[in-house]
Amino acid sequence: MRSFWQEMRGGFAALRPEHFPYARFIAALILGFIGGAIFNALTLPLPWMLGPMTFCTIAAILRAPIAAPTVVRPPMSAVIGVMLGAAFTPAILTNLLDWVPTIIGLAFFVAVSGSACVLYFRKIGRMDMTTAYFAGMPGGLVEMVVVGEQRGGDGRTIALVHSARILLVVMTLPFLVELVEGVSLGGRADMGPSVTEAPLTAELWIIGCGLAGAVFGHLLRLPAKYLLGPMLVSAFVHAAGITDFKPPAEIVQGAQIVLGVTIGCRFLGTPPQVILRILALSFGSTMILLVMTLGFAVIVSRFSALEVLPLMLAYSPGGLAEMSLVAIAVHTEVAFVAAHHIIRILFVMLSAGPTFALLYPKRGGKGGGKGVGKGGIPRMRDG
Repeated sequence: MRSFWQEMRGGFAALRPEHFPYARFIAALILGFIGGAIFNALTLPLPWMLGPMTFCTIAAILRAPIAAPTVVRPPMSAVIGVMLGAAFTPAILTNLLDWVPTIIGLAFFVAVSGSACVLYFRKIGRMDMTTAYFAGMPGGLVEMVVVGEQRGGDGRTIALVHSARILLVVMTLPFLVELVEGVSLGGRADMGPSVTEAPLTAELWIIGCGLAGAVFGHLLRLPAKYLLGPMLVSAFVHAAGITDFKPPAEIVQGAQIVLGVTIGCRFLGTPPQVILRILALSFGSTMILLVMTLGFAVIVSRFSALEVLPLMLAYSPGGLAEMSLVAIAVHTEVAFVAAHHIIRILFVMLSAGPTFALLYPKRGGKGGGKGVGKGGIPRMRDG
């Protein structure tokens, strides 16, 4: 527990004016809100997430004075975790056995799509084997960067590829959903009650589940602890029938804006030519992933009681929080989508490193050094 409180104190210290770029963060939020408002006016899918994401990505490429430090993500992740946990109603527990075929299908999807992306980055992207392998794994951004660097890969390239994967999947999947399923995600009433209509206890439950979940996630050393911890606590109180509160719509909307801003700002500090090259490469890998997502969703739907749409969202290798927000937008089973993304991330985290060591026992190192890797991508270390 001492390390948890030290981490909390470090987070508050990072918010001091001498450390935190408040002016650039506010500029990013304003830009994100403008992007969301424009996307909303155009009735585009998930406007309050895709709008900020698009505008901040373009601003990052143009080296605009914006910023979204990582310290702002944990509290928003906790809010999103609580929101996702609210989908775990008592009725969900009766459907767990129905998910066995889809989880088996998910394991095959990860293996096949990961192999295809590794081959793509190796042959088309001309990356070294280690960087291509950990960049091609469909999940676990932080974990793939850490393990990839330990094995001698280029950590910055791996991080950029995974960031671009999440960016492009979240930006393209809603349009694919509209095309395949014939549903519109623009202007849908996809949120909970208004903050003016929700009881005060809703905010208290959010704070309580968020704090308890953060401690719980830290003690269990969960991956993405600030998201999964609050989600598990919220899921427990909802599945047990203790409460049925829903986070107010404005809070969910604000979470989408911050998510979009933080994803777009991930590309700050990287030369524009590198960003554009990684985005171009990642676009190709994203198309591979989306085609496989649709294919596996169609095939698995024949062997389960689930339709194509929830399977597409469950298998799509976007972010857990982002894909769960898409699930909310289309009114599909959020618990099913979130559970499969957690399983996908855990599967990649637990299997990627050992599988690489088994396939390439002679490859290893303490991380990519400075210089230039294959394809002209600068080999720069984070931090």
